[in-house]
Amino acid sequence: MCHKRKRYTSDLSDQQWEIIRELLPTNAKGRGRPIEIDLREAMNGMLYIAKTGCQWENLPHEFPHYQSVYYHYRQWCLKGVWEQINRALYYTERRKAGRCAHPSAAIMDSQSVKTSEIGGEKGYDAGKKVKGRKRHILVDTLGHLLAVVVHTADIQDRDGAKLLLRKLIPMLGLRLLKIWADGGYKGQLIEWCWLRWRIVLEIVSPPPTQTGFAVLPKRWIVERTFAWFGHYRRLSKDYEKSISSSEGMIYLASIHTTLTRLTA
Repeated sequence: MCHKRKRYTSDLSDQQWEIIRELLPTNAKGRGRPIEIDLREAMNGMLYIAKTGCQWENLPHEFPHYQSVYYHYRQWCLKGVWEQINRALYYTERRKAGRCAHPSAAIMDSQSVKTSEIGGEKGYDAGKKVKGRKRHILVDTLGHLLAVVVHTADIQDRDGAKLLLRKLIPMLGLRLLKIWADGGYKGQLIEWCWLRWRIVLEIVSPPPTQTGFAVLPKRWIVERTFAWFGHYRRLSKDYEKSISSSEGMIYLASIHTTLTRLTA
């Protein structure tokens, strides 16, 4: 690694790199094509993309060639590497906070965002008047991202929630007992969650007498996580052509956020 190059605020610190390096695939067993790229600089390049929102081909020349960096990013999206790293880090952060690694409660919400001209799957969210995709996330009570699923914006929240929960099958039999969500999830989904997973889905709605904005119990936690993601310009829209790349970029932002908290 070249220590003389310009440093960026998105770069991993030495402490952060020591945490994540053991979680990255390195082909240590000699299977397949050997990894020749500098993994730390590749990670720094990916984080630069996430933080600044620039196009891959505009990645500064101080980093490895953008095609090599993108190749590894895309491969790790397809192989579920980002999801695995994110899970390992929030386990660590929860233990650091004195919590069990597996949460017993979580909060669910969605966010509709416009897509760029690059193409790929998209739909129209009539309620939000957004043509693009919808990000469905589940977070624990500390705000850690547990899982994300991206789908076209025309899919209703209740149906998107089922896609999200099916992604959590390895976790559902462990400890997750309750999920809070807003009024967009009410109806048959409540019964489905209980009958299928034995999870209590509690709808948190504003009181009838409320006028204007007010912070709602538990709901503010997932809204804060979306706000954290707002610090990553690549997430201001959905700039990715594929759904898996969209989910990967959200996991990457979550990984960076959790690393920052672990080393604060």
